[in-house]
Amino acid sequence: MTAFDTVSSYYDAFNCKDWTAMLDLLHTDVRHDSNQGSTRIGKDAFATFLQHMDDCYDETLTDMVIMTEPTGTRVACEFVVNGIYKKTDGDLPDATGQTYVLPAGAFLEVAGGKITRVTTYYNLPLWESLVLGQPA
Repeated sequence: MTAFDTVSSYYDAFNCKDWTAMLDLLHTDVRHDSNQGSTRIGKDAFATFLQHMDDCYDETLTDMVIMTEPTGTRVACEFVVNGIYKKTDGDLPDATGQTYVLPAGAFLEVAGGKITRVTTYYNLPLWESLVLGQPA
């Protein structure tokens, strides 16, 4: 399976909420750099993060564009997050079932058919304005 195929399968599993399939595509020592917070190392830490996200958000990714570089080990993705804010997440605004549509992107590394790094970026102030119903 190519890096493109691996990452495509990873995001397909995300959209199907098939967390087991998603986790199966990760290397045991995956590095996860999220937009906010510290770096997580390991599939167990990623699974904990994924459960937290599933508790607080219901998201589907659309308008997915996946790009690979010539060596086939690094992948960049651009997508739109279509979400529902289900449960208040820490010190973020209160959740009341707000919906949002947010552009985002990710950079991934793949080796031996497994994702070894996931780095995700989005505009947190924009997300906050969307869930607060304020103009961006």
